[in-house]
Amino acid sequence: MPCCMPGVAAVPALLVSWSSAAFIISYVIAVLAGHVEPLVPYISDTGTKPPESGVFGFMINISALLAAITMYIRYLLIEKQNESSHFVRSSCNMFTLCIGLMGCTGMGIVATFQELAVPSVHDIGALVAFGSGVVYITLQSLISYKSCPRWNTYLVCHIRMAISVISCIAFIPMIVFASKVSMTKIDWTPGEKVKSYWVANLPCVILFGECCYIYLKALPTCQRLQIVHCHGQ
Repeated sequence: MPCCMPGVAAVPALLVSWSSAAFIISYVIAVLAGHVEPLVPYISDTGTKPPESGVFGFMINISALLAAITMYIRYLLIEKQNESSHFVRSSCNMFTLCIGLMGCTGMGIVATFQELAVPSVHDIGALVAFGSGVVYITLQSLISYKSCPRWNTYLVCHIRMAISVISCIAFIPMIVFASKVSMTKIDWTPGEKVKSYWVANLPCVILFGECCYIYLKALPTCQRLQIVHCHGQ
């Protein structure tokens, strides 16, 4: 069985740092190359044209891997805690992990298939990533409540649930506005109506992304966590 010992709580921090660097680096390259406007472009727009598309794809795929590792650490932690407390069914914990891994797969699809090259596949990947992300953090919030008061404080649970609710609220208009935005171009003239949907959608995308990053960073509550395997148990 997996045991909890000092160490891997740095993985969520690495996930957030690496992902932030991916967005910033691809944004800087895209702006300097004149491929996007400097004023808050879509994340996908900053990874559409070379050379930034290569950087974006590589770094986001690594982010997807780090996210999967973070979720697996959370799964192992809950399994270990559940041995003595029995606050959640193991099948529910496994189901939550599978939802999270679906989101990571969606991230990989978004990183691999650029929005202008294969827009339908890119959109499906984004929908899977965002949709699974909302479900995952909501399920994790519910599990946190069930683990109170032994493994979590109610304050932490309230904060996690608040982040989940905000993400759900941001997710709905994000999908609505995104469905009205053309994904076959990234430059619009001032008179094009579709740009108003793009502008309206930006706060939702930013808010949703920030909520997911904050939540993932906070997942392993044990700051001295490490995973080892105990043989013979």
